[in-house]
Amino acid sequence: MLFDTHAHYDSKQFDRDRDTVLAGLPEQGISLVLNPGCDLPSSRKAVELAQRYPFVYAAVGVHPEDCGEWEDGCLIELRALAANRKVRAIGEIGLDYYWKENPPRALQQNVFRRQMELAQSLHLPVIVHDREAHGDCLDIVRAYPKVTGVFHCFSGSAEMARELVDRGWMVSFTGVLTYPNARRAVEAAQAVPLERIMIETDSPYMAPVPCRGKRCDSSLVIHTCRRLAEIKEVSPEECARITLENGKRFFGISQI
Repeated sequence: MLFDTHAHYDSKQFDRDRDTVLAGLPEQGISLVLNPGCDLPSSRKAVELAQRYPFVYAAVGVHPEDCGEWEDGCLIELRALAANRKVRAIGEIGLDYYWKENPPRALQQNVFRRQMELAQSLHLPVIVHDREAHGDCLDIVRAYPKVTGVFHCFSGSAEMARELVDRGWMVSFTGVLTYPNARRAVEAAQAVPLERIMIETDSPYMAPVPCRGKRCDSSLVIHTCRRLAEIKEVSPEECARITLENGKRFFGISQI
């Protein structure tokens, strides 16, 4: 059984068949799914989906690409949403310097810090998005030693992965791990213990080989699991078991 620790079923790409896809996941070996929000509407939707499906959990947060309208009132609603028992993290938060049209870096950093402060006050972990912003992300993580979390879709170096693990953090890998040119991701996966790794799809994005280019859903996390098992030299079954337990422990989930 598998835990897809990061999937966006609130996304419009699932508008036509969201319930069909979600209802069919347990039969495809998916025990648990964590759906993070990227802004207030998607955070509300993530909580709604978590309430409807017993195997779905939620995180709430404002993504760096979506922080342009940030105001302090956002924290009030995020705090209220986080009070729901199915909400297990603050996220997806972080920094994204890849797209030039993204909100200014200073604003992204401020919003990231405010949400780290929220997580600290609520004693919740965080789910961090880091794209082309490794140094600044680490600087903010270092500023909040009481907060732990996961760098999802990890794209940093092996050295960065080791530092995060030393700080009590997790790293998570998507279908990128299956791509032929994924040397950096493979090196990072090799560098840290399997007990500190989670797996995800980032659905509807990042479909793994052999489904690259198609819409992704949680059933495809098996391909990332198999590739990670090869890298760590364990059986796919053992990899699935360990990453499931890692995700349950990280998000404080006792079921299954």
